[in-house]
Amino acid sequence: MTSANGPRKRTRGEIVKLPSGSLRVKVYAGIDPVTKKRYYLDEVISAGPGAAAEAEKLRTKFLNQVDEKRSSRTRATVNQLLDRYFELVKIEETTRTGYESLVRIHIRPLLGKSALGHLDGEILDSFYKQLRTCRAHCRGRVFVEHRTERPHKCDGRCGRHKCKPLADSSIRKIQAILSGAGKRAVRWGWIGVNPFDLAEPLPVPQPDPKPPTVEQAARIATEAWRDLDWGMLVWLAFITGARRGELCALAWDRLNFRTRVLTIRSSIAQSGRKTWEKPTKTHQQRRITLDDRTVALLRSYRDHCAERAGLKTLKADARIFSLVPDGSTWLKPDSVSQRYARMCARLGWDMNIHQLRHYSATELIAAGTDIRTVAGRLGHGGGGSTTLRVYSAWVAEADDRASGALAGRLPDLPVALSEEGKLAPVAPVVSADDESPYKRIAKDLQGAIVSGVLAPGQQLPAVADLAKRYKVSFGTAQRAIAQLRAAGLVSVSRGKRAVVVDPAAAANAEPAKVVGLHSRRSK
Repeated sequence: MTSANGPRKRTRGEIVKLPSGSLRVKVYAGIDPVTKKRYYLDEVISAGPGAAAEAEKLRTKFLNQVDEKRSSRTRATVNQLLDRYFELVKIEETTRTGYESLVRIHIRPLLGKSALGHLDGEILDSFYKQLRTCRAHCRGRVFVEHRTERPHKCDGRCGRHKCKPLADSSIRKIQAILSGAGKRAVRWGWIGVNPFDLAEPLPVPQPDPKPPTVEQAARIATEAWRDLDWGMLVWLAFITGARRGELCALAWDRLNFRTRVLTIRSSIAQSGRKTWEKPTKTHQQRRITLDDRTVALLRSYRDHCAERAGLKTLKADARIFSLVPDGSTWLKPDSVSQRYARMCARLGWDMNIHQLRHYSATELIAAGTDIRTVAGRLGHGGGGSTTLRVYSAWVAEADDRASGALAGRLPDLPVALSEEGKLAPVAPVVSADDESPYKRIAKDLQGAIVSGVLAPGQQLPAVADLAKRYKVSFGTAQRAIAQLRAAGLVSVSRGKRAVVVDPAAAANAEPAKVVGLHSRRSK
């Protein structure tokens, strides 16, 4: 409150009555780390009957924020924070280029002049709503979108602006930039809490890799091999699953022809026309074993490159893929991507070269390769967690095939489901694929019984005759008869030859076995 002689000072903070009748609440919050000047939290309460009470509540709120270190300690804006953030943060140059582009186009125009201390959830929600509505931030304005900013004659490519939302992936990057900058600001003492964490994060979409089909891969490889250099690069992308920058960085000294091992330890990065060599994405080198055919192709390709360069042998550090014969320079990753996209467009598909990496991974998984090995060949971190997350559908498919293969290797069950859905005992069926001697004999006799050559009531050949005919022991022939007896096809009495069972009599005597017999004959 105020006295007749002016503001009444309190131990901390003050409430000053302005000429308009409004009340200004002001609380000291420390030295501004940016401007190095004294910084105050202040706000004006409009004049009214309850203005004094509201001002007192606000003063208490400010004091609590200062005491709990939740208040902003600077008048710095989002622009000033981002300037300092990019000055100090250490990130890859290609990542920095992409981030700075998003900051320049989207963050600075909409949020840059806002003071950090004034940011709240409503402001951030409004900011992200604009991005999801129109990437040009039109706010309902009507204007013409030109195909270029340079002087030109308008044609069909110029037209009235149509709102297009910013992609979710770009919005997630913007959230990451602001959240990272806010964390730095808290650590620097600029603010007490990170206001950018108030924004609602976008859900992370499920990975949806779309590798070429086997038929498409065959056509792609055939088309690529029309040019030897291009065909070798595309083939190696199929086999290794390497990233485009890693393929561009490959040199001959990283391939051991004797052990068939290719070592990937660097990558080529590109920003505009500038290219440079850098560590791999995970900053780890990896070793990939190649098949004999690929090694033979690379050996012949090396000889071809040396002959083309007019050299007996290429230098050890010569690049495998280069526009110059001696391999002294590397390819540009963007050029590789563009050439691959054009090739696929000629074939009638909209594809990118990264899909060859997906093809390599899915084919390895389909072939039964364990996930850790696939992750090692692709250079995924996390011990295979990334591979599982990205290729979960193919892992599930491979697991489904494995379950069927396992069930197929187990012995037949002695029970089966009846038409009523109940379990009933089933006599063992003689397998036509089993080449065990006694089962082969049993299979032949079963065929004679089922076809009617051996009629019901007719005796089987003597055990001694069966042993002589099939050149097996007496015990093996006896085991074959026992197999048929267990199947309910014959009956055996002591001292007599086995007799083919009459199906009708068997049905009256042993219903369960007759069911099993009919099910076998139906097969």
